[in-house]
Amino acid sequence: MQEPEKRLPLLTDAETKQLIAQAQAGDTCARDRLVNCNLRLVRSMIGRFANRQVEMDDLYQLGCLGLIRAIDRFDLNQDVRFSTYAVPLILGEIRRYLRDNGPIKVSRSLKEMAMRAKRERESLSRTLGREVTIEELAEAMQVKPETLLMALEATSAPASLQTEIYQDDGNPIYLLDHLTDEQEPETAWADNLALRTVIAELAPREQLIIKMRYFQGKTQTEIAQCLNVSQVQVSRLEKRILQKLRVTLSG
Repeated sequence: MQEPEKRLPLLTDAETKQLIAQAQAGDTCARDRLVNCNLRLVRSMIGRFANRQVEMDDLYQLGCLGLIRAIDRFDLNQDVRFSTYAVPLILGEIRRYLRDNGPIKVSRSLKEMAMRAKRERESLSRTLGREVTIEELAEAMQVKPETLLMALEATSAPASLQTEIYQDDGNPIYLLDHLTDEQEPETAWADNLALRTVIAELAPREQLIIKMRYFQGKTQTEIAQCLNVSQVQVSRLEKRILQKLRVTLSG
């Protein structure tokens, strides 16, 4: 285990940004101080991953890597606290590692079968002049349909969270808006923590709009009535707020 970090005093926002400017200019002492003063943030991120069968030291090092990248990439012109910006990058490093080193591995044979299926499907579709069924594709490849399905599902790309599902009040509703809570506890915790952190940085009116829209399920028209503004104004405000959140969360 690594030695516990010293309990350094928390930096003010102004001190943090000054050190970031120095670090980005090549001051290694400023970088080291920033890292040391934010190690508690890293530890708070990895704490909920303790039930995973991975070495906590590995997650700690990955969290530190995310912290360093946040220091290097932070835009001093942004009106956002450094900790708000750093959280998604720290979590991103950890979750990327867990995803790439998870218990589910796709065998080479399944990958090769999926690639062959893609070529065969295109060929058959041109010959038949229509989409082919799984049974037809399996017969052409001389494999069992269930085996082919396993290969296709194992190698299929995950759906994007930004996939548009339908329109609501003239605005697109994305898959992200309809995710349930049926996910791993640490993933839900990480997502909620990152989201709460960035929402806390919004102006009071912006927080109110997000609360009514996404936590109370109100339509833009209902929000407009509550705020005594037009629905068009609410639509513009919501788009601007969501864009701000996406920029911050994407790092």
